[in-house]
Amino acid sequence: MRRPIAVASRHSRLLTSGVILAAQSLLLTLSAVPASASAPADDTRTPARGSAHMGTGVLAHEGVQGRPVGTRAAQTEGVDVSSHQGNVAWSTLWKSGVKWAYVKATEGTSYRNPYFAQQYGGSYDAGMIRGAYHFATPDTAGGAAQADYFVDHGGAWSKDGRTLPGVLDIEYNPYGATCYGRTHSQMVSWIRAFLDRYKQRTGRHAAVYTSTNWWTQCTGNYSGFGANNPLWIARYASTPGALPAGWDFHTMWQYTSSGPTVGDHDKFNGALDRVKALANG
Repeated sequence: MRRPIAVASRHSRLLTSGVILAAQSLLLTLSAVPASASAPADDTRTPARGSAHMGTGVLAHEGVQGRPVGTRAAQTEGVDVSSHQGNVAWSTLWKSGVKWAYVKATEGTSYRNPYFAQQYGGSYDAGMIRGAYHFATPDTAGGAAQADYFVDHGGAWSKDGRTLPGVLDIEYNPYGATCYGRTHSQMVSWIRAFLDRYKQRTGRHAAVYTSTNWWTQCTGNYSGFGANNPLWIARYASTPGALPAGWDFHTMWQYTSSGPTVGDHDKFNGALDRVKALANG
């Protein structure tokens, strides 16, 4: 009787070894699959370079805290657009009371908004006072280089009474580290290099678009730009709230990312004649 027992034991060991080998083979096969292949096809945790727009990080990091409350102060409605809006219905916006617009022109030193011509020219043709903005990526190139790229691809200024000075959109990094891997002093130096080069190239001081929270976190709440560079504050709430150091007042306020026709709506801190004054320099 012992012989059959030995045969059965040997058969059991062979079966167990086969299971182990099959499991090892499966593990080897899975480990050979690239990580990207196992990720969902619609994984958008890190957006594509160039896809950023005004407020892209403000909404994600600070959220919506309310809508503007009524005020007696004169304000002029505006919008800001990028490739996300595609071809914009400018006549519809004009009829709704929108009088000024900013259009994303560039990002870094390689991206250009493919809808820039329709958006920049279309807003002008509808009767609006318009300007261009640059989305800053301090981790990809220097400030002066990005200012040159901006001016050369839509960010220039002309004194025609209908063109606003360029805007530096400096905010949360949608592609990585919030402050683009820069210290406070490095960030301030980068911003200064951009603003100085823009002034050299156009004769105008560029406006600065940012949020107070980001500015405090990434520049140490630096106060040195308020004397010359108009402030465009981003805050989706009932009021613009506390401003970054150095600015006693805001010139523009992005107050929502969910407005009619075009999502990003803004208020100019003054009547239409003040918008024209900014355009004329």
